[in-house]
Formats: sequence, C-alpha cells, structure tokens
Amino acid sequence: MNYNYYDFNEKKSEIKDSLDLIDELKMRIDGKKSLQIEYWSAIQEKLRIDWIYDSNAIEGSSLTRGETLFFLKEGLTVEGKPFKDFLDARNHAEAIDWLYEVIKDNRSITQGLIREINALLLSGVKYTLAINETGHKVRKPANPGKYKILPNHVLKTDGTIHFYTDPIHVSDEMEILCRWINENIGKKHPVVISSIAHYNMVRVHPFDDGNGRGARILMNLILIKKGYPIAIIKNENHRKYLAALNNADKGDIYPLIKLVADSLIDTEKIIIDELQRLSEK
Repeated sequence: MNYNYYDFNEKKSEIKDSLDLIDELKMRIDGKKSLQIEYWSAIQEKLRIDWIYDSNAIEGSSLTRGETLFFLKEGLTVEGKPFKDFLDARNHAEAIDWLYEVIKDNRSITQGLIREINALLLSGVKYTLAINETGHKVRKPANPGKYKILPNHVLKTDGTIHFYTDPIHVSDEMEILCRWINENIGKKHPVVISSIAHYNMVRVHPFDDGNGRGARILMNLILIKKGYPIAIIKNENHRKYLAALNNADKGDIYPLIKLVADSLIDTEKIIIDELQRLSEK
C-alpha cells in the first residue's frame, strides 16, 4: 500500500512554489468568474473537450481534438476511424457530465461511485483487448462497472512486466483508497491528495479496462470538490506521465504531483486568458 506518500513534504521548494501559484491563480479566477459569469459555460465546454480528447488520446484513441469536438457537437463519425474511438469519446463526455451531478449532490467517494464511473466509460463496449499468458492479443468480454476477475499486467518500456493488484485483493484495496480519500481530502492540498489517489487507483488497476481514464476522472473529482479547476494531463506529456507513474511504483511520488500541479496551472492560465479574451470582445 502506498499511502505513506501522505507524508510528502509540501514545503519542498519547487512543489511549494507550484502549489502557491495554483492558489494565487485560483483566487484570480474566482474573482473574475463572478464578474464574467456569462463566459463561464463556454470556457467549461472548451476544457471538457480538451479533457476528453487528451485522456482518450493517452489510451490510444486516433481521434484528433477537432474530430472529437465535431463528433460530440454533431454526432457524426469520421470515415476511416475506429467506431470504438467515437464510443469512448461519447462515454467519457457522459461520465464528465454525470460527475458534476455527483458534485452537486455532494456524494462521498465510494467504491460504488468509482464502479459507476467505469460503467459509464465502458457503456456499449463488448470486449477489451488483452495479452494472454502466451503473449498473444485476445478479446476479453467487457464487464462495465465490475471489478476484474483475472489478473492484469502491462509490459513496460524497459521490457519488464508489471503486475497489478491481484483480483482477490481489489475490493479491499479500493475500500482503503476511498476511506483514505474521504479522511484526508481536507488535510492537505487537493493536488497532493488527488495525485496520490490517482496513482493508487492506477496501481490497483481494478477493472479490465478504463483504469487510466477512471483514475484521471477520480483525480479531477477531488479537485472540483475542493473548488479547483480540472487538471488535464496532455497527450503530449504521455511519456512524462508514464515515467512519473513508474517513479511512483519505485517510491517517488514527487514527479507525478509535479506533473498534476503543472497541468492544473496550465488549465488556470487558459481560463484566465479566455476570460480576458472574451471580455475584450
């Protein structure tokens, strides 16, 4: 279990500077938002599309940002692109929309809620691709919203095989994760809590599919619950992201917290720039 990261030193100079900047930018946004509320929905929609595009692209979707926007706006697919990529975009959009209902209702973070997120992400998905014990690609029946019943693993870029939590321990591990989040969400900076929660869900890998997207939704759920904008991990930072998760496996959570912090700062700067641009119009 990797919750000793809770003792992460927020006073470490570089991360402290990032957290201080995040809070400073948040104050600026909060002040501007109340004066420019008419622009807020347009900015939220832009961020929603960015989140869907980048999160799915990290998982291998072939859709461009423009194609993602076109499909979600017009409901029309693009010739030559896999249907599942469009299904993933639609499901991710519905999961985000549902997320704001969760926040509005002030629901606690529970195993049931995390399973609901996965069920939305995998809605209509009939099978998931996997590698069997002989190293061949196989199709496994999809089980939206249900924990895995078979072990899962990943081949890392260094050639090593990384096994995730055994299915028999998933429910216990996820209960510990949910309890830890609810007990600590008000005790440390939300970026620290959301990063640790994100990592531990990826570490457990509780589902056959949708674990990465689900972990990033969980991360942003925590940030939104505490009044912060979303952190969008960009597809262009995919390698850095994988390296940060790999470092966390080795006991160093710092690179992941820094990446999440930088991603949140990028979002905040986009919001401020958009508020300025729209006000000038």
